[in-house]
Amino acid sequence: MLSILIANHKGGSGKTTIASNLATAFASGGLRTTLADSDRQRNSLAWLATRPADAAPIVGVDWVGQIGKIPKKTDRLVIDSPAAMRMRKVDRLIRMADVILVPVAPSIFDQATTVAFLNRLQTLKPIRKQRRAVAVVRNRVRARTRASEQLDKFVQSLSVEAIGRLPDRAIFPDLAMRGLGVFDLSGKRMETLVEDWRALVDFIEGAA
Repeated sequence: MLSILIANHKGGSGKTTIASNLATAFASGGLRTTLADSDRQRNSLAWLATRPADAAPIVGVDWVGQIGKIPKKTDRLVIDSPAAMRMRKVDRLIRMADVILVPVAPSIFDQATTVAFLNRLQTLKPIRKQRRAVAVVRNRVRARTRASEQLDKFVQSLSVEAIGRLPDRAIFPDLAMRGLGVFDLSGKRMETLVEDWRALVDFIEGAA
């Protein structure tokens, strides 16, 4: 089993969007996928509740109160974490994760919080000893804007790798309302959207 934790202390950085779309990537590829929701808002579980019956199956587990059991025979575990979670819980989730993805949007507020979060991660033994694959994910990027250029400069200043550039597309919330992700689509439209996620998925699979 390969487990992926989506985490950042900053709310609104796009953790659930990334978690749900990665879950569809694995499930559509035939992997038995579990999506664990540890955010009190339970947005990932709400998304799963609207997922069509004929879509690739994803098992949802509620980890809001406490970290529960992982369904047997899970191939990919995607963990959607809450904002401002206690470091004790962060430590437990990181010990479970093989890959930690830290989404950051092109906002000075997101970037300041991301630096603080990455610094706190470095205090945890599994991260210090480089036993986990950690990467920053540039999220909600709008091409050829000052904000996106500044975001590129920001991630270059970090000590962790930056993977992917997920664009700010209106289709993401539209699909989410139907319990779907970009990997549930078909045809040329799907091919174009999936390409935005390819580097991220390849990074995760490289940790397998």
